[in-house]
Amino acid sequence: MLQILNIIEDTMVDGPGFRTSIYCAGCRHKCPGCHNPQSWDFSGGYTVSTDDVMRVIEADPFANVTFSGGDPMYQPEGFAELARAIHQRTPEKTIWCYTGFTFEQLLSNPRQRALLEQLDVLVDGPFIKEKRDESLVFRGSSNQRIIDVPASLRQGSIVILPL
Repeated sequence: MLQILNIIEDTMVDGPGFRTSIYCAGCRHKCPGCHNPQSWDFSGGYTVSTDDVMRVIEADPFANVTFSGGDPMYQPEGFAELARAIHQRTPEKTIWCYTGFTFEQLLSNPRQRALLEQLDVLVDGPFIKEKRDESLVFRGSSNQRIIDVPASLRQGSIVILPL
């Protein structure tokens, strides 16, 4: 089960092309200047099953998927289960995930690493108001990286996705 705020279909702001974005509830990063502070509350939104979310994802054959929030890495088991279902039932879809954790932090936490290993792209790091840059694509501050997760795991070092 997942605690989510909303599912937005056919959005183009959370990664390239059309995407189905799942906005989860809960974030302890509480970044100053966060564009979604209503997502910090872990009890906000509603509880939903993997199958319920998959019905929405499968209904749009053209949209890829983004996990955002809040921070999905605070619900790693639920989002890892959802990611596995996406890969099994819609293998053509890519999964992006936004998190305030760094890639390195996620590698050292077994629960979060299990979710990380299911992702195609990770946008990592907290939003830092002083590093805000509106010219950046798909991220808010210059410290955040857009990481090719499978390539990074294979190489044992971070591979930045060229955009």
